[in-house]
Amino acid sequence: QVQLVESGGGSVQPGGSLRLSCAASEYTYTTQYMGWFRQAPGKEREGVAGRDTEGSTNYADSVKGRFTISQDDAKNTLYLEMNSLKPEDTAIYHCATLPPPYSGVWALGRFGDWGQGTQVTVSS
Repeated sequence: QVQLVESGGGSVQPGGSLRLSCAASEYTYTTQYMGWFRQAPGKEREGVAGRDTEGSTNYADSVKGRFTISQDDAKNTLYLEMNSLKPEDTAIYHCATLPPPYSGVWALGRFGDWGQGTQVTVSS
């Protein structure tokens, strides 16, 4: 059963940092490729980052160098470390599973199952 629960969002000033967590069921964590997407009001879903079948992690140009995916296998948890936050990063962030063919689908905005999301607001 796919289960994803995000947390860690909040309000920060520009230039600040947040670490989002995605607690997954053991089934999801051990069998699924995963990524993150965000959606701002009135805007389309935007893929933020995703893992591919070769074990690499790729990032959208808009977050490259500022966001990093990490994981804690003991806790079945995926993280999204966000630094140097900008007002345009304001959105609801979701972790999600990736459908076949897995590699690169996140960049196309294609996702399988996702959690309820966590709100990130960046403003001064």
